Amino acid sequence: MTVNTNKDGSKLVISAEGKLGSTAAPELEAAVKSNISGITELVFDFEQLEYMASAGLRVIMSAAKVMRKQGSMKIINVSQPVMDVFTFTGMADVLDIEPV
Repeated sequence: MTVNTNKDGSKLVISAEGKLGSTAAPELEAAVKSNISGITELVFDFEQLEYMASAGLRVIMSAAKVMRKQGSMKIINVSQPVMDVFTFTGMADVLDIEPV
């Protein structure tokens, strides 16, 4: 998996490519933790994300908890397989998600 970050003032866009499983989740978590301070708008761009496991969900929910206190968070360009994970776990009801 590849993780890219783009910080523009208080906005942070994190994009992930490939498969977000238990071995890749720490990379995403590190990108969030090292960049989230002072951020008021966090965007996850999952256009190139093919798969997400529960470890990835944990990172997303952890980021959502922080952003509830300091701003907003949304997830954009979510493919159907990844959207299915959000839907099946009930996370689609509590997160701001924009499918492709």
